[in-house]
Parts: sequence; structure tokens; C-alpha cells
Amino acid sequence: MSKTALDYAVMNPNFSVVEVQSSPFHSTIVIEALESGYGHTLGNALRRVLLTSLPGAAITKITIDGVTHQFTSFEGMTEDVVELILNLKQIRIKTENVEPGILRLNVKGAKEITAADIECEAGFEVVNKDLYIATLVKGKTLDIEMVVESGVGYRLAAETETEAVGQIAIDALFSPVIKVSYKVEATRVGRRTDFDKIVFDIETDGTISPLDAVKQAAEILIRQFNQIVNPVIVEVKEELTNMSPEEIETMKLTVEELDLPTRIANALRKGGFETVADLVKSPKEEISRVKNLGGKSIDLIEEALSKKGVVLTD
Repeated sequence: MSKTALDYAVMNPNFSVVEVQSSPFHSTIVIEALESGYGHTLGNALRRVLLTSLPGAAITKITIDGVTHQFTSFEGMTEDVVELILNLKQIRIKTENVEPGILRLNVKGAKEITAADIECEAGFEVVNKDLYIATLVKGKTLDIEMVVESGVGYRLAAETETEAVGQIAIDALFSPVIKVSYKVEATRVGRRTDFDKIVFDIETDGTISPLDAVKQAAEILIRQFNQIVNPVIVEVKEELTNMSPEEIETMKLTVEELDLPTRIANALRKGGFETVADLVKSPKEEISRVKNLGGKSIDLIEEALSKKGVVLTD
């Protein structure tokens, strides 16, 4: 097999990744020795992905027995409901499940409540069990059901659709990485002194180790770069006849390109609807049966399609 110019290039990776200090939450990770200039090339790319693109789990909706909305007080509890929600938002959940799950908190006072009092469904685990949640006086009961979902980044409460009267949507931070910083230093290999060394300082919420977070970030970048080398083109599944070139391009748009909330786009993909063409060829009733999609979601989908000049069939 003949060699190419890349086979003779000096950019063949031959570096190591080592944790010099480690704990479940915090690590110093060193990557060396890199060709000159590649310290910042890799360091910046990994840092951005670590902070924005790693999947995680978070509480997105809660139902508190005896509470209909968040701007109220709860008799017998030191905190008001807003303070309670702020504390619940800090609960960090470890899970391998992609489907939503349920956490329950049912306690009777007098008691200082922590995250250790939460009961989890199989496959879910609260990591920061010592987190303070609220204080109940004697004789009072606090009963909360919490919906946990998987996601990426940050989701506003306004983007989460509630399913029942009294259910409260809350802001959700899915990212398991709290802080990432890095510096690039010079390092020596043999007689050469122009190699780069990256020193990462990474803090996570404990649902993933810093080293595993770096590996996940690298895998995400590999998939992105692979699309450049071996592009996979999304094709419309059925022939588009009697359409103008503009209409055909609209049919090829993915659900993410419709600027829908991430939750809705993810639900559509899981339900088998990847492009505008997939949505158009299916009746509205069939789309509404997709898990985690309600009437409000269908309205948002129709609104997004109408901006593209497309109408769902009844």
C-alpha cells in the first residue's frame, strides 16, 4: 500500500494523557507531548466541548403536595417554595438512562431535610446526598415528586412542558462539568524543546469523573471531524415530486434546523421524525403520540413549519 504525504507528516499523535491529581470531583490532567501549537488547538476545543456539550441529568419538573404554584409559602417549612426549588435545582443525579425517571421525597417533621432523604427509581442515583433542601417543623409532611430528564447544556423552565395541574417546571442544568481551565507549557522530548504540554484543571459535579469527561469530549470532537472526512448526508426518505428546488430544500431540513426547543427536537428524533419531510407525510395525530410531546409542543412545531411555508396534515 503506497504512502501518502500524511504518512510522512510530523503531526502523528504520540502523546499521553495522565491524571497527576485526582478525585471524583476534581482532577489535574496533563496531556503531553504535543507538536508545537497543538496545545491551544486541542486545549481550547476540549474545554469548549467539556463546558457545553456533555450529556447529563437534571430535575425538570416537580409536583409538591398542597402547592399549586411556586410563588407561595408552605406552612410548616422554614423556606418558601422558591427557596425550596433553588435547593432542588442543585441536586445532581447520576444515570445511564436516556428516558425520564422519577425521584420522590416524602418526609415528616420535625426534620432537617437533605438530598439523602430522596428515593430514586432504579437506574438513578443522587450524588450530593449531603445537600440541604429544607427544614420542617414537627407534625408537618413534605411530599414531592420530581421528574428527571437527560439533556445537554441548560434548559429554561419556559421550554419545559408540564403535564398536569400543579406541576412546576424548573430551570435545568444538565452539564456535569462545573469548571474547566487549562494552560499550555513548553516541554522537552530528547533534544527537542518545542513540544507543548496541556495542564487541565477540571471540576465536575461527581456524576462523571474528570478523566471520563475528557474522553467523552474527545469522542464528541471525533464525531464532528469524522463528518468532514466521511460525510453522512441526510436523505429524504421518499421521492419529492412536483416541487420546486426551494421546496425540496425545505423538505430536507432537519428538525434541529427548525429552531425548535431542544426537548421537542430530541423527542421528534426519538419518535422517528428526523426531517421536515418526515413531519409532512405524517398526520398531526400521529406526531402528537410521540412521547413527551403535548398540545403545546404540536403548536410550536406547526408555528416553526409555517415559517417555512409548510402545513401539517390533520
